[in-house]
Amino acid sequence: MTDALPASPAPLLVDSHCHLDFPEFDRDRDQVLARARAAGVGAFIVPGTTAARFPRLLALTASEADLHPALGLHPWFMDEHTPEDLAALERLAVSEPLVAIGEIGLDFQLPEYDAPAQVALFEAQLRLARRLELPVILHIRKAHQAVLEALHRTGVQGGICHAFNGSLQQAEQYMKLGFLFGFGGMLTYPNARRLHRLARELPLDHLVLETDAPSMSGARHRGQRNSPEFLPEVLETLARLREEEPREIASRTTQNVARLFGLKIDSSG
Repeated sequence: MTDALPASPAPLLVDSHCHLDFPEFDRDRDQVLARARAAGVGAFIVPGTTAARFPRLLALTASEADLHPALGLHPWFMDEHTPEDLAALERLAVSEPLVAIGEIGLDFQLPEYDAPAQVALFEAQLRLARRLELPVILHIRKAHQAVLEALHRTGVQGGICHAFNGSLQQAEQYMKLGFLFGFGGMLTYPNARRLHRLARELPLDHLVLETDAPSMSGARHRGQRNSPEFLPEVLETLARLREEEPREIASRTTQNVARLFGLKIDSSG
C-alpha cells in the first residue's frame, strides 16, 4: 500500500491594496497581520494617501518584510495637499523602496469637486511615475475617460485600477496600457452583477486581489472593519464566478502582482 502524498501548501495570496497604516489598526495591527498570514496572505501592498501620513507608512513597511510601500496624494484629500507635498513625494520616491506611486487618481463623484485641480495633481504624479519608471495605483470614480486621457498624455505604462467598476470597453483600453484590475470585498455581494460580469470576462492575467482594508468590507463582514485576513473570501468568490480552481487563481493573481511591482514572491506555496 502506497502512502498518500502530503498535500502541497496553498499558494500565497497578495493583498494588493490595504491601508494598514490607518488608525483603525492601531490597537491590534500585529494580531491582524498574524491572522492574515495564517490565512495565506504572504504580501501586502500599502498605498499612501496624504503626505502627513507618509512617515508613519514608511516606518510600518520598513518594520515588516512582507509589507511593501506605495506613496501618493489621494483625490479625497485635495484640501490637505500642498505643492510642498508633491515635492516631498518626489524626494521619497527617489530615496525609498516604493513599489508604486499611489493611491492617486480622479474622483468626480465627490461633492463640489474641482476637476481641473484634481487633474493637475494627478498628472503631476503620473509624470513622476513615468520619470521613475514606477507603476501607479489608481482610484477612479465617475472619471474613466479623464483618467485614460491623462494616462495617454503622460505616457504612463502599467499599474492597477483599484476597485475597478468600469465597462469591458474601458477595461480593454486600460489593458492596452498594461493595467491590472483589483477585485475586493464588493465582489462577494450577490447583487454586484456588474462586478460579477467583469470578474468572469476579464483575462486572469489582468486580475489581482485586494481588500482596501479597513474599508469596503465583504458580504460576510458588512458594517465591520475590513481586514486583509478576509482576502480568501474574495478568492473563493472569484473562483466560483469563473468556475476555476482557487489554487490556480491564487497562483496567477500573485504572479501578476509580483510581475507588476518587481517583487520576489513564491506563488506556488
